Amino acid sequence: MKYTIGDHLITKKAHVCGSNEWEVLRIGIDIKLKCVQCGREIMMFKADLDKKVKTVIEQRKSEQS
Repeated sequence: MKYTIGDHLITKKAHVCGSNEWEVLRIGIDIKLKCVQCGREIMMFKADLDKKVKTVIEQRKSEQS
């Protein structure tokens, strides 16, 4: 799956805060994510993330400018 910075991901399981929406902050060997509700940041390998993602909400054009 392809991810870009600013995308929002919906995961299969919820975070401990109750939200299942994450924002992509950095892409490399591992991917840095930020929980939309509580602001917690985590890093995860792409292969592991691919298994946990349900859907990807792409960044809107208006947010890019």
